[in-house]
Amino acid sequence: MGLNKELIGKKYDSKTYEVTAEAIEKYARATNDENSRYISENVVSTPVFPVVPAFDSFMSASMDPELGADLMRLVHGSEEHVLHKAIRPGDTLQIDPVLESVETKETGETFTVAAPIKNQDGELVAEVRGTMFIRGSGSGARSAGGSGDDSAPEVLYEETTKVDDDQTHRYAEASGDHNPIHLDENVAKMAGLPGIINHGMCTMAIAAKGAVNGLAAGDPERIKKVSVRFSKPVIPGQELTTKFWKTSESGDVTTYGFETYNPTGQAVIKGGVVEVA
Repeated sequence: MGLNKELIGKKYDSKTYEVTAEAIEKYARATNDENSRYISENVVSTPVFPVVPAFDSFMSASMDPELGADLMRLVHGSEEHVLHKAIRPGDTLQIDPVLESVETKETGETFTVAAPIKNQDGELVAEVRGTMFIRGSGSGARSAGGSGDDSAPEVLYEETTKVDDDQTHRYAEASGDHNPIHLDENVAKMAGLPGIINHGMCTMAIAAKGAVNGLAAGDPERIKKVSVRFSKPVIPGQELTTKFWKTSESGDVTTYGFETYNPTGQAVIKGGVVEVA
C-alpha cells in the first residue's frame, strides 16, 4: 500500500509553542553553535530553530494512520525555512500545518508538510516546509539524471564542524525528536542503516551555522531563507565541511548555494540554498 494521495490538502490541528531563552540556547548548543545571539546578547533563535515548534505538526502527519507512512522506512528528505521575522524569548507561536503534497519517486515516496508559524501578534514569522521520504516504496522508474554541468563554483566560505559522539542525544533533547534511528544502534540497523545516524535537522543547523558565521557576519537575522536536500546519512564522529558560493543577487538579498561533505568528500547535503539580506 502506498501513501494516501487523497489526503493532500488535509489540515492538522493548530499547535502553540511558548518560546524561552533556555530553549533557544539549548538548541544552539545541541548543534555546536556558540553565537552569542543565541545565548546572551539580544537573543533570537537560529534560522533552523523553527523546526522545534513545527515538529509536533510533522509528527501528526507522519503518524496519521490514514496517510499510511511506514515509520521504519521514513527519513527526512528535504527542508525549507523562509524566515520573515526573528523569533525571540517570550513569543507565543501558532503553527497551522497542512499536508501539502504526496509524490511517488524512483526509489520511494515523499510527503510534504507545510507549517506556517505566526507570533502572538498574528505576524508570520516563518514558513517551515518538511519533506519526508519513505525508502523503497517507489515506482522503480529511472530519472533522466542531472544537467551534465560539472563546473565547480568559486567557494567564498567554508566551515568544518565535528559531529560529536553524543550529538544525537543532545539534539533529541533540544528538538523533541526522539526517533530511535538516531538513538538506538539496534533499531537503526533494523531500519537498514549502518548504525545511529545524525538527525537531518542537526546537519542542516550545522550547515546554517556556517552561513551565519561566514556570509551574514554572525547576524542570524540577516538569513531570510535556508533550504536543503539530505543526500546521505551522517554518522556521529564525522567531521562535516560546508562550502558556500554566490549564485545571484537581487536588491539587498544575495543568494548562495552550498553543499555539506563528509570526510570522504561525499555530499550529505545537496542543493543547499541560503538567502542573506
